[in-house]
Amino acid sequence: MPRFSYAAIDANGTAVEGTTKANTVGEARSRLLEQSLYPVKIEEKRGAFQIELTATKVKKKELMHFTRQLAVFVKAGIPLTEAMEVIGDETTDVALQRTITSMVDELRNGSTLSAAATKHPEAFPTYYIGILGSAELTGKLDETLENLAGYLERELDTRSKVVGALSYPGVVMVLALFTVAVLAGYVLPQFKPLFSELNADLPFATRALLFVADLFTIYWYIPFSLTAGFVGHMMWLTKSERGKRAKDKLVLKLPIISGIVEYAILERFCRILGAMVKAGVPLPDAMRTTTESTNNTLYRVRLEEAQVEMMEGGGFAKPLARTGLFPGAAKQMFKVGEETGTLEQQLEVASIYFDRELESRIKKFTAMFEPLMIVAVGVIVGFVAIALVQAMYGVLAGVKENNT
Repeated sequence: MPRFSYAAIDANGTAVEGTTKANTVGEARSRLLEQSLYPVKIEEKRGAFQIELTATKVKKKELMHFTRQLAVFVKAGIPLTEAMEVIGDETTDVALQRTITSMVDELRNGSTLSAAATKHPEAFPTYYIGILGSAELTGKLDETLENLAGYLERELDTRSKVVGALSYPGVVMVLALFTVAVLAGYVLPQFKPLFSELNADLPFATRALLFVADLFTIYWYIPFSLTAGFVGHMMWLTKSERGKRAKDKLVLKLPIISGIVEYAILERFCRILGAMVKAGVPLPDAMRTTTESTNNTLYRVRLEEAQVEMMEGGGFAKPLARTGLFPGAAKQMFKVGEETGTLEQQLEVASIYFDRELESRIKKFTAMFEPLMIVAVGVIVGFVAIALVQAMYGVLAGVKENNT
């Protein structure tokens, strides 16, 4: 059971410090209150061997729930510290619980909500903190938190659509390769001694499968080296700056998939920028934060160039149009929003447009890819089946020749 260190005040007003065992922060707080101790600070106490190698990131889903709950509490007029204590006591996510506990201490020391959130980049994205800061200045914290929760929910929905569309082919191919591995690596080698004994004349398909079986048993170091090289290359693509640029460039050149990725990026760009403008964040700051939040390096470079042009007095719509990243409909929306002073509404309309287009492209992708994958799997399994059947005929032919 986890141990929590605490600082509290007893019934006589004396400061008390100590530790207590509990499953959650909320349970620890309840135990202290039962002992007539008012907790001022509670945090999990780690043992000497409990070392956290990397800071645990708070999941977007948990952040969305936290934001929505906090919006309800603020709207009801409950003080931030009390509201966050209640949310922290009820949450089961350890990373979020630690973040909330630390933020409550910051708030008690006179910090603002946005300033406290700034110290926890593992939980709060840059745009989230920027929107919070503007909401505190305008006094619309409850409304802004509700809008943030709605945005996070839509982002999670968009991400699940994209991941679902791109992961389906991978799952099908893994199942097909697993089937081939079982048949070629286990079933067919069982007959190998029989083939040798009868001197059976094996067809090409059977010999190919036996070669694959030998590759993973006798010459195992070859596939092992190839797998290690592939894993190392994937780590280079995801960790290094040059690798990320190469990966982002490759993704944008893949047929069909590039369209899905592009619209996902543009939908997120319009959604974040629209949310920040709506919260009252100055457009230059909103544009900078939104550009930094773009997860594709090629898009980020072009948006940074557009941002520089904006700062030089080039307006909003024209620099974005020159990037070549946005379709004609979005360019027109930006132009109308800039000229009529309705940029916030036009960005929201653009994000909805990109979201619908993204969903349409995902549906087309899955509708086209499903039959292709079925055919591909059928060809692979059929090849293995034919190889096995031909092997049996080879054995029978060998038996007949030996009998004659």
